[in-house]
Amino acid sequence: MRPPRRLIAHLDMDAFYASVELLRYPELRGLPVVIGGGRRHQPERLADGSRRFARLRDYAGRGVITTSTYEARALGVFSAMGTMKAAALAPDAVLLPVDFDRYRHYSRRFKAAVAELAPVIEDRGIDEIYIDLTDVPGAQDAVGHDPLGGVRALALEIKNNVHRATGGLTCSIGVTPNKLLSKLASELDKPDGLTVLTMDDLPTRIWPLAARKVNGIGPKAAARLAALGVHTVGDIARCERAWLIEHFGRSYGGWLNDAAWGRDDRPLATHSEPVSVSNETTFDRDLHAVRDRAQLGAIFTGLCERLAADLARKGVLGQTIGIKLRFDDFKTATRDLTLPEPTADAVTIRRAAGECLKRVDLTRRLRLLGVRASKLMRPGEWAARQQRAAELAAQRAARRQGAPAARPAAMQEPEASYDLPLFDSEGPAR
Repeated sequence: MRPPRRLIAHLDMDAFYASVELLRYPELRGLPVVIGGGRRHQPERLADGSRRFARLRDYAGRGVITTSTYEARALGVFSAMGTMKAAALAPDAVLLPVDFDRYRHYSRRFKAAVAELAPVIEDRGIDEIYIDLTDVPGAQDAVGHDPLGGVRALALEIKNNVHRATGGLTCSIGVTPNKLLSKLASELDKPDGLTVLTMDDLPTRIWPLAARKVNGIGPKAAARLAALGVHTVGDIARCERAWLIEHFGRSYGGWLNDAAWGRDDRPLATHSEPVSVSNETTFDRDLHAVRDRAQLGAIFTGLCERLAADLARKGVLGQTIGIKLRFDDFKTATRDLTLPEPTADAVTIRRAAGECLKRVDLTRRLRLLGVRASKLMRPGEWAARQQRAAELAAQRAARRQGAPAARPAAMQEPEASYDLPLFDSEGPAR
């Protein structure tokens, strides 16, 4: 019996943050809207019940665009663009503040809606997932003369379920035999797209795409390919594998050949532990460590408190605490400190981040500040490590002395108080 064809979907929410905001402000539908403002850009409620919205032309600061509606994108405004540059391109665009709590709420809703129909999911972030449809009932069925009719119907049902569960948000889905092609396919017919491809569709739908469209071909690799006269995915496919390996190395050159021919056997990663957790903020104006000490101290403490809350929500501890600073000349500095034991405590994080801060020259003004926790583990994992280490230490001591050794004393809780370095104002409360 022939095994079922592999059916992997990539689902990408359409202009997710902006679309969530349009649910809240439906009067903005059809207008260029940019997400990336601060609290001061909250819409103002007027006496007649209408709202007054901030406009990009009135923005002054160093922020960046988080996302934009398709109408704003048509004017050249895209995510990661500087807000001042965006204001020059689309001065009349509406500017809204970011609201990550709301976006996470809708992220949970759309993922739950997908899981009702297809439970094998790889979470790729707040607005995208991979879905294995191979064994979902009906996915392998032909409908009329369409051998892929069953999976088309299933993907449409997923889209409709997401739309209902989120109160009107749309998504685009690409379905192919693997993750690499599905990621490409989900972009082909945005917004609100549904694209189902087989390997036979490579020449017409995938090969005409720019090489940069392939997830894994970054700006530097695309520039090197272009310098060699290779511009599209089809151009890569026409290159000999040996030639690609000669120019890009055995591993990456071989991968380029596989990617261009749509070969990708990666399974879905249905469970993954976070590698690090971080919080950072870009200031509206550059701040100085001395003259803006109180403001920086409050921001620094707030970042540590939010980091502690994020760790607690994820149920993990961090043993390495780090900081990130970007100066007015756009140079970035990072420092980190590994603690004797992992923590999710705001005071401990604040103390460790402060120690990192002492190792940075703060004579230049700052435009960004961030705090990060890495070397993450579950509380039970740390306890098991400690117990095992104590047992091994006792065994070694017993072998040396010929008698049982006392179990090492547990690490003491660090004191709650600490000195505040540099621009610190006050630390988080216990």
